[in-house]
Amino acid sequence: MNELLQKRIIFVGGKGGVGKSTSSSALALAFSRNGEKTLIISTDPAHNLGDIFYKKMGNQPTKLGENLWGLEIDPETESKRYIESVKDNLKGLVKSRMVEEVHRQIDMASASPGADEAALFDRIVSIILDEIENFDKIIFDTAPTGHTIRLLSLPELMTVWIDGMVDRRKKINDNYTQLLHDGEPVEDPIYDVLQTRKEKFTKVRNILLDGSMTGFTFVLIPERLPILETEKAVKQLDHYHLHIRTLIVNKVLPDHADGEFLSKRRHQEQIYLQDIGKTFKRQALLHIPLYEEDISNKETLRSFANQLWEKLKEESDHESDRS
Repeated sequence: MNELLQKRIIFVGGKGGVGKSTSSSALALAFSRNGEKTLIISTDPAHNLGDIFYKKMGNQPTKLGENLWGLEIDPETESKRYIESVKDNLKGLVKSRMVEEVHRQIDMASASPGADEAALFDRIVSIILDEIENFDKIIFDTAPTGHTIRLLSLPELMTVWIDGMVDRRKKINDNYTQLLHDGEPVEDPIYDVLQTRKEKFTKVRNILLDGSMTGFTFVLIPERLPILETEKAVKQLDHYHLHIRTLIVNKVLPDHADGEFLSKRRHQEQIYLQDIGKTFKRQALLHIPLYEEDISNKETLRSFANQLWEKLKEESDHESDRS
């Protein structure tokens, strides 16, 4: 059975313009039509899900059809929410005369590189932990490749960072206890907050690293730059123990497309398809044909979903034969 059919959580990535959002939507639609309660989530600031499904979406699950819900995360909103939560956690922990300066420092930090990704990751963590029991499938339509790599590497990086923070805070508390409280333990709200966040990150990190629960797929098209970018992404995610087992090769010229122009194009495309086969020997490759028109309505999206579902089932049959 193709690994994506078995996963509870699926992250879909890829270079801009390869049909990533359409593929994510088709995958979600296919699962929902197969009777699985599915939530699709866009983490891309340039949201396309609402346009694809002709439905306005927000920060909470919106029903899109039978067994299908959608949600669009706004990174800017999440960043503001995240900063406010940090300020709230400090209430009562900082002397009143220092509050204004501390808030100013936090606001400055919110403009630093990576702050939006941290806030977005915090929201994804909450969604996974809150919704995993409510849905059979959760599919993330991510932003273009570089953003996806940074986002998916955060569990590893933030776990190391917060482990260090918790250890340092514990040492401070131990020293403080010995010096001023005759060894009696003291309450430390900051330590409690750090410990809670550590447990939250650890849970999600374990979920993301659990190959039986979480899957990662990238969408590419048979052109040079998407192939190179996908190859780099596969290697980078391998480094974080996040392994891509399936690739969706989109917009492949169908056999019935004719004419001298398309004939030349097909010749070049065959070279790239061979490159894809050689480069990604460890991945299952799902070839999806180029459609005569945009995937711009429910009918064409259903057709795309049917194609993708058939390819998943075919690959499952091939895997069974090989085993």
